[in-house]
Amino acid sequence: MQLEIPPGEFAATIFDLDGTLVDSMPAHYLAWDAALHAHGVSGAVDEDYFYALGGVPTHRVAELLAAHHGVRVDPDAVAILKEELYLERLSSVAVIEPVVAEARRAASRHPVAIATGGLPEVAIPALEAVGLRSLFPIVITPRDVAPGRGKPEPDMFLLAAERMRVRPEHCLVFEDAEPGIAAARAAGMATVRVPSRRR
Repeated sequence: MQLEIPPGEFAATIFDLDGTLVDSMPAHYLAWDAALHAHGVSGAVDEDYFYALGGVPTHRVAELLAAHHGVRVDPDAVAILKEELYLERLSSVAVIEPVVAEARRAASRHPVAIATGGLPEVAIPALEAVGLRSLFPIVITPRDVAPGRGKPEPDMFLLAAERMRVRPEHCLVFEDAEPGIAAARAAGMATVRVPSRRR
């Protein structure tokens, strides 16, 4: 994997979780597919559309996927079932070694944080499952910002910078999906695009 890291010194680094630090998107897709089938979607969930939503908060993904397939659902119920199904698949999640190596290097020099579209009850177990929880004392999720202000809005990245006590323009962000890249850029942060791990 080739990572194009921008030149210069940064005072902090922020990492997305799913698809960036951990190779979890296939497990997430299978969980969404099963959850939406249970709520009336027939046929396979559109995988291309699912991957385009990387980093979008879980509740919003439920709304968008259901609408994309022409089904009206209770997004809370779908999201709850999806997260349960994903947690059952945690054993299939592995770290993305080149990015984790960058995270360990960054953590040895300055503060690091995670800004993830996943909810804490899913993000924290995933970090624990792959042995990364102790590396990231700061984990920002959509629950930490106002409703509707997750990625692609900049709020989660700005909050991460605030908690690390670093100015946003001095932060570097590792992201794999366009909503997260857009959010980081809107926050005034430099970005590293992590190639998709889609299988």
